[in-house]
Amino acid sequence: MKAAAKTPRRPVPKKPSNTSLKDPVGVYCRVRPLGRPDQECCIEVISETTVQIHPPDGYRVFRNGEYRETQYSFKEVFGTLVVQKKLFDVVAKPLVEDLIHGKNGLLFTYGVTGSGKTHTMTGSPGDGGLLPRCLDMIFNSIGPFQAKRFVFKLDDKNGVDVQCEVDALLERQKRDAMPVPKTPSGKRQIDPEFADMINVQDHCKVEEVDEDNVYSVFVSYIEIYNNYIYDLLEEAPFDPIKPKWNNCNTPVRNGDFIPPQSKTLREDQNHNMYVTGCTEVEVKSTEEAFEVFWRGQKKRRIANTQLNRESSRSHSVFIIKLAQAPLDADGDNVLQEKEQITLSQLSLVDLAGSERTNRTKAEGNRLREAGNINQSLMTLRTCIEVLRENQMYGTNKMVPYRDSKLTHLFKNYFDGEGKVRMIVCVNPKAEDYEESLQVMRFAEMTQEVEVARPVDKPLCGLTPGRRFRNQAFREELSRKLEIRGGPINGETEEQSVSEMLLQSFPPLPSCELLDVNDDQTLPKLIEVLEKRHKLRQMLSEEFAKNVLAFKTMLQEFDSSVVSKENYIQGKLSEKEKIIAGQKMELERLEKKTKTLEYKIEILEKTATIYEEDKRNLQQELESKSQKLQRQASDKRRLEARLQGMVAETTMKWEKECERRVAAKQLEMQNKLWVKDEKLKQLKAIVTEPKNEKPERPSRERDREKPVQRSVSPSPVPNAPPVRLRHRRSRSAGERWVDHKPPSNLPTETVMQPHVPHAITVAAASEKALAKCDKYMLTHQELASDGEIETKLIKGDVFKTRGGGQAVQFTEIETLKQESPTGRKRRSSPSNPYPPEEAADSEWTDVETRCSVAVEMRAGSTLGPGYQHHAQPKRRKP
Repeated sequence: MKAAAKTPRRPVPKKPSNTSLKDPVGVYCRVRPLGRPDQECCIEVISETTVQIHPPDGYRVFRNGEYRETQYSFKEVFGTLVVQKKLFDVVAKPLVEDLIHGKNGLLFTYGVTGSGKTHTMTGSPGDGGLLPRCLDMIFNSIGPFQAKRFVFKLDDKNGVDVQCEVDALLERQKRDAMPVPKTPSGKRQIDPEFADMINVQDHCKVEEVDEDNVYSVFVSYIEIYNNYIYDLLEEAPFDPIKPKWNNCNTPVRNGDFIPPQSKTLREDQNHNMYVTGCTEVEVKSTEEAFEVFWRGQKKRRIANTQLNRESSRSHSVFIIKLAQAPLDADGDNVLQEKEQITLSQLSLVDLAGSERTNRTKAEGNRLREAGNINQSLMTLRTCIEVLRENQMYGTNKMVPYRDSKLTHLFKNYFDGEGKVRMIVCVNPKAEDYEESLQVMRFAEMTQEVEVARPVDKPLCGLTPGRRFRNQAFREELSRKLEIRGGPINGETEEQSVSEMLLQSFPPLPSCELLDVNDDQTLPKLIEVLEKRHKLRQMLSEEFAKNVLAFKTMLQEFDSSVVSKENYIQGKLSEKEKIIAGQKMELERLEKKTKTLEYKIEILEKTATIYEEDKRNLQQELESKSQKLQRQASDKRRLEARLQGMVAETTMKWEKECERRVAAKQLEMQNKLWVKDEKLKQLKAIVTEPKNEKPERPSRERDREKPVQRSVSPSPVPNAPPVRLRHRRSRSAGERWVDHKPPSNLPTETVMQPHVPHAITVAAASEKALAKCDKYMLTHQELASDGEIETKLIKGDVFKTRGGGQAVQFTEIETLKQESPTGRKRRSSPSNPYPPEEAADSEWTDVETRCSVAVEMRAGSTLGPGYQHHAQPKRRKP
């Protein structure tokens, strides 16, 4: 079923392949006419297969337009003007045909209370429903082929037995002698209460009926009330002493009867569910069957509710069982083989309507009944839902049939074979909108459930047409006997012939002699007797001729029978030879089949072994592949790590090499500068006049031995060459930066250093250095004797490649203040050199230590910093 304006369904997966054919449940819809013309309608018939349901105006306002018009499709839709006959022809007639052909069927009506379910199933006076029409069609079809009563006998295990005509006759006589009420007879006058319902003028019948079978119909009628099963045909005498409630706390269904015990469900050997101890009545006509139904219908529970004047308070099930068995080879009697009996069943179910207690205003027992009805219908819905899910999605969920007696009873229809039809009855009035919507959704889901298609019954193997051939033979025999004057039909016809002969004799005259001289009476008597004697002789001769003719006919018949027997024997021998050959061929094929099956089994086992090996190898391959992938990933991580370490180590060593090369270059430059300075000093001493006192002690000792000096800091890489300047101050015309830190103390000495054209700063700055050529730093420290020693560290200012200013110190002047009274003798330094050499060496160390440049970076705001040349600055990328 498809519905418009609905959420799209999930895509239906492929169903598992199944060799048995299945048919979906046939779902039909019947719309009941409105009770009043002015009632609002919410259901509209769109086409022969589609109805449209729309919310009434009140719901549309209350729900703020949430509900929309929805269409539902069925196998066929029957409108308000459809008559019962058309509904029967479409829905129920195929089920009756399947019943006569030995197949099971289930037909049930479903809907809310007051939607016309009981009317559809039972009908009304003058317009019979589906049930009486089914009965009428069954008996119209099997009427001339019915077996006599008690030929078929149902057992207590949902089976059937067959007995011979003699046993059936004894059973009939035994039942007739019993004082119990007899089953209604077809010749009895029909109850006028239901006479109009079964007065069907259609005379519908099944076209193809097996004429070589005999049939018997059995009916039973049960109801499911509060999830208990009761037999409506069970006779329960009235007992005024017992209360109106039984031990199961179940109310009586009628004031004249005490409710019987509830019945139980069991499963037979064919996995079909049946009610144990249920009354099953053999019926021979439509009137008799419907009278049995009507007797149980009077006991069915109904009640008056707010929504329905005669609301069914229980689910009713009318079961029609048809037993059929073939005739023997002569076509006279039933074949006495239980395996050849076919028992088919048609269940007609009138479900109680679902209802809402807030609308029915049910209380007490009615409320309890409504709860049980809704619970059983909900279980039916759940079973249908699970069946649909199992069939559509290949799941194997357990279907909860046992949760309700209703679903448990019809378990074999959904799990076994048969045809299932459902008629959805709806009331189009607006008050039933929500209930009708739920009914439509259930019908949509039910239509997607599939039931296994019933298989055809096997043939009995006897020659078809046995019954009519036997009847034709008897008719022909009687006709020939009639032509030849022989007995036609037993004692009755013999009696009629003797009466005819006696009537043809001349009547005897009066034999009374009143006078001695009477000469007329005796001659007349003699004449009559002579005529009778002649007639008797003629009859004797005719009888002898007839006997002779009959003997001749019997001989001819015997000879024809013998010839036919010989012919049949010849044919049988030929057929037996053919059958023997076919049996040999079958045996050969069976042996070949067994051989092939054995080979197939071996191949399947081999394939299973190979599949297992294949799975193991695949698992091993997958594990090794995963191991290789892990190793490759570990290798890649290790390579990346090693590459990072190599790159880091390479960069580190490159920087280290650059640093060492720069340090070595600076060291060599410093050594070269020292040597140049020494050469200049030596040259100055040599070229200086003799009478002048040398400015600095000779450095001849420096040429004899290496100068002991502290490790000087390495210069900055690519530093400009040191400009050699004279030690003496040449301050005329040059600007100075006089750097006096604020931490210095005033010495209050008479002689103070004075630098002309100087810019005095407390902290060295790039701006001040850019304006000057010379730099002087005033540094104070505490000497070893406790006095303050002031050092004036001088240097030249020049521009660097980076755009900054750099200072290269050239000389240091020391100013020291001593107290005459507190002067102590200084210990001589542990120096093996003479004082002149020591002074020269000390001067050289100071000069070397002062050749440290302070470089100012371009844009720096921190002032000049002291940078050790053995530790070059790292350039930022």
